[in-house]
Amino acid sequence: MISRRSISLPHGITLDGRVSGDPARPVLLFLHGFPEGAFIWDAQLAHFSQPEHGGYYCVAPYLRGFGASSSPLDAEAYRPRHLVQDIDALIAALCPNGAVECLIAHDWGGALAWNLANQQPERMRRLMIINSPHPGAFVRELQHNAAQQAASQYMHFLRRDDAEALLAEDDFHRLFGFFSNTASEPPAWLTEEERAKYRALWQQGLHGACNYYRATPLRPPRAGDVGARAVQMPDSMCSIKVATRVLWGSDDFALLPSLLEGLDAWIPDLDIRQIPQASHWLVHEQPECVTAELADFLQSK
Repeated sequence: MISRRSISLPHGITLDGRVSGDPARPVLLFLHGFPEGAFIWDAQLAHFSQPEHGGYYCVAPYLRGFGASSSPLDAEAYRPRHLVQDIDALIAALCPNGAVECLIAHDWGGALAWNLANQQPERMRRLMIINSPHPGAFVRELQHNAAQQAASQYMHFLRRDDAEALLAEDDFHRLFGFFSNTASEPPAWLTEEERAKYRALWQQGLHGACNYYRATPLRPPRAGDVGARAVQMPDSMCSIKVATRVLWGSDDFALLPSLLEGLDAWIPDLDIRQIPQASHWLVHEQPECVTAELADFLQSK
């Protein structure tokens, strides 16, 4: 059974979330992205909390700025160091041994997970990333790849002062549009039930979610804004010392496959699985695939 749990962290942030299983068991921690919520992981929470599938304590928080979690007004509060501090403190609160069995993360959740794995690899035994660019690769592509620069231009829209108001117009028409690879039909998974979940989430506020884009220096350069060209990413900030599996929907139009190139130089224990006929929204499109890949990864040495 999936239930709600809120955890107050020592630095004054509260993360609301969805949990399933026995809190005394090893933890699987799931991090969502933009413009999502913790509910995207419900299939995995229900599956992996069952004794026959490992009996894990499965936890999916709403990140800072999303849902009922703390949502500071100042964009500075969404700088990477603050977001990573949230996840570090959450793991400390959940795990007596100080580490999760696996950290599973998509999109912005993946950005936090990559950084935490670099800075504090002892916080996790394994890392599974789903369509979230490694920061070193993202900086490289934003600096030198015109195609990725073009694909990431939406980030500038989300930094606008009026982004929240524009996203909320016409029953969140623009936000629902983020889920479509084309301008024609909405994806099959975006049922009325799923729309209702997202609508209820977004009605709680979009300011915190947009602040992720206002705070990050990793954005495509353009006239008057050097963006990622000003970022230096030494190898010490890129190395990942934990076993890592990357799932990548091959049809992601915002994050191009070139972002997967060169990762083995930073991640010695790396397994990349490109998933055909899947987009950025792989967790929604192929939940059975995500579950099977995670089950296999958890059984690996």
